[in-house]
Amino acid sequence: MKIATWNINGVKARFETTLTWLKESSPDVVCLQEIKSVDENFPREAFEDAGYHVETHGQKGFNGVAILSKKPLEDVTRRLPGDPDDEQARYIEATVSTDVGAVRIACLYLPNGNPLGSEKFDYKLAWMQRLENRVQELLADEMPLIVAGDFNVIPMPEDAKRPDAWTNDALFQPESRTAFRRLVNLGMTDAIRATTPEPETYTFWDYQAGAWQKNDGIRIDHLLLSPEAADRLEAAGIDKQTRGWEKPSDHVPVWIELAV
Repeated sequence: MKIATWNINGVKARFETTLTWLKESSPDVVCLQEIKSVDENFPREAFEDAGYHVETHGQKGFNGVAILSKKPLEDVTRRLPGDPDDEQARYIEATVSTDVGAVRIACLYLPNGNPLGSEKFDYKLAWMQRLENRVQELLADEMPLIVAGDFNVIPMPEDAKRPDAWTNDALFQPESRTAFRRLVNLGMTDAIRATTPEPETYTFWDYQAGAWQKNDGIRIDHLLLSPEAADRLEAAGIDKQTRGWEKPSDHVPVWIELAV
């Protein structure tokens, strides 16, 4: 079972690119972030024609998440619990049934948090606390759980080509990294870190200053696995080549394969 996550940075801008990648990679489940589309304008039919069931939680012009699955998506939950006043479309959950049992998948687009010292950074940290609370709830069910998406957190200095360049950025603050570590310490496995010892393993390259050409990247797109899911982890990888395609997203797909 192949499960992927990808911040596509706009489904309208990346429509053909996404379809091309789906055809080449053929994941069973895909978590998409920054679809930047309201639900009714998401090109559902095209993805259904490609063989996927589609669930979205959209927002006009900003944010927005979606889950695509070759098998039906059940028990769909939109919005991260914990703040009924939060209107930002950043979170969707669903269950996928397999031959060896169900898997719960949470797709997230975690707040960026910049600039530091603003209410945006406070919102990021509060959102991460809500996420931790939700993951704790899901872990109690003992169903294999994958939490996937753009976390907007650089976990360790080795997850950036130039860590010093990020010292004043919300993605690399001690508070952000500590919150991410608390999440992992619930018993989650960072799939890429667990399987990929190679240095300079990144998932995002800025559009500016030739970052892609210089491999001046960071790793902020993650798949975190519960113990029940990690026991079935067979492989993980990053489809770095898509960053070199025409009109690319600044993020690339990250994927895992689970035994079924």
